[in-house]
Amino acid sequence: MASISVPLIGLLMMYVLAAMADVESMKYKDPKKPLNARVNDLLSRMTLEEKIGQMVQIERNVASADVMKNYYIGSILSGGGSVPAPRASAETWVNMVNELQKGCLSTRLGIPMIYGIDAVHGHNNVYKATIFPHNVGLGVTRDPDLVKRIGAATALEVRATGIPYAFAPCIAVCRDPRWGRCYESYSEDHKIVQAMTEIIPGLQGDIPPGSRKGVPFVAGSKKVAGCAKHYLGDGGTNKGINENNTMINKNELFSIHMPAYYNSIIKGVATIMVSYSSWNGVKMHANRELVTSYLKDTLHFRGFVISDWEGIDRITSPPHANYSYSVQAGVSAGIDMVMVPNNYKEFIDDLTFQVKNNIIPMSRIDDAVRRILRVKFVMGLFENPLADTSLVNELGSQEHRELAREAVRKSLVLLKNGKSADKPLLPLSKKAPKILVAGTHADNLGYQCGGWTIEWQGVSGNDLTSGTTILKAIQSTVDPTTQVVYSENPDAAFIKSNKFSYAIVVVGEPPYAETFGDSLNLTIPEPGPSTIKNVCGAVKCVVVVVSGRPVVIKPYLASMDALVAAWLPGSEGQGVVDALFGDYGFTGKLARTWFKTVDQLPMNVGDSHYDPLFPFGFGLTTKPTKN
Repeated sequence: MASISVPLIGLLMMYVLAAMADVESMKYKDPKKPLNARVNDLLSRMTLEEKIGQMVQIERNVASADVMKNYYIGSILSGGGSVPAPRASAETWVNMVNELQKGCLSTRLGIPMIYGIDAVHGHNNVYKATIFPHNVGLGVTRDPDLVKRIGAATALEVRATGIPYAFAPCIAVCRDPRWGRCYESYSEDHKIVQAMTEIIPGLQGDIPPGSRKGVPFVAGSKKVAGCAKHYLGDGGTNKGINENNTMINKNELFSIHMPAYYNSIIKGVATIMVSYSSWNGVKMHANRELVTSYLKDTLHFRGFVISDWEGIDRITSPPHANYSYSVQAGVSAGIDMVMVPNNYKEFIDDLTFQVKNNIIPMSRIDDAVRRILRVKFVMGLFENPLADTSLVNELGSQEHRELAREAVRKSLVLLKNGKSADKPLLPLSKKAPKILVAGTHADNLGYQCGGWTIEWQGVSGNDLTSGTTILKAIQSTVDPTTQVVYSENPDAAFIKSNKFSYAIVVVGEPPYAETFGDSLNLTIPEPGPSTIKNVCGAVKCVVVVVSGRPVVIKPYLASMDALVAAWLPGSEGQGVVDALFGDYGFTGKLARTWFKTVDQLPMNVGDSHYDPLFPFGFGLTTKPTKN
């Protein structure tokens, strides 16, 4: 064995000691160090390339471990319907997220990425997840504790798939139901929207007492980072046109559309997403006054600001017409993380050029990266960057389905009950000899879930995911001796020849999301109106409307014996039937004004021209029947 010289041993010792000192000095890797010390230490080690990479969020379909490693990418998202495989299991999701994360961990500094997904009414992209009612229904409940529990259940299901970040809640105040995103809004009244920000501690955990206001908070591996959206005024656009211009004065903007952001920031929301819309002609993605001066400097929001999908591209019209200008305008406005989501090389090249040429100052980049790192440290991603499969049984669990069923019951609004008050139709008898169930939405799980379910625009049919249609719930609720006849669009002769005790007609809107849902007429499509006319003209009927907003109903109202607004109830149709048959009473009160005609719109409670079919706060109640 060859002897080792004393100088060589000394040299080796020097290397070992230097390596130990380096690890010792890497404060960012030490969870015992204060948050700001960790952030500052890591930021001081980063190159411009590494910093810009942190500001980039890319779609999973262009991501790979190599892309994450080579471009130091800070975040990945799944857009609507973007999944690792059709009907992917929770384990498949976990494995995909971890594979991409390993690319980030293999970089020089090992900064973990954050994976985000739209979980706007439960974990809605994922097969067999619990699909909760959309926000338009939850606002009806006026029950902050309920939405907090929904937030906690959603967090567990999102974490079950290895994902730590949800683009929720939408805290828009929808002032015009013609808007295709109105169902993502809890109410036309900002006070209800403010109360419903209680979903944030459900998603993220309760902020510890004495915490600094504005500092993001996420309580461990069973919670997710939330995202209040879309900042600011997205629900107030002209004629409800998606991504359009909100033309109001500053006082109205701040008194109607801003209040829920105060609550969200106080509750420690980790991120805020900027709106596609404009305020008085200025695109929100380029509005430095509201994003930097107000949100960051005045409200002391310390999380990160994220763009919407290709949000900076849409600063110009047409989108992407002058991309270098869009990059400059968006980043200078105060956007920290840019949802690119596909052309990440172009974004990186443009931003790098602008920083190197002093078009965008280094201080703006450092602010963005500091905020992103702060959220990642708070989430515990540096200590636990890889997901495990310990929560997979939370996905679509029976406990969560029972919670969704409770939410459905509480979100129903009984608008009419009997042609005269002394002769109510509801609750219905379970022991009627023969009943008719009709309508396009009676046996269509996709229709009752609406948009943002499995696919971005939603889907039709019953094989999209697990759940209970309203028809199936009726069949399992009535007495075994009751004959349930289902006919989607029966004619009057069929009805009259069958001697039905009563009919349940379930009609409404087909699924849609965003701009595809914008509607200037708000009519129920055929055969909905024909079904109401045929059935209610021949037999006692209750009409259940499944829709993302109030729709034109006045022309048919006189022919109905009872009318229920069920909104978009989600996967647990049993909740609708629980109230129809009196196992539970109707308790919901309108959180939106129901108009007589679309010519009245926009019309909100307090307006001088207020003349509704059913006013804000209206809702008949029933008592549960004793079995």
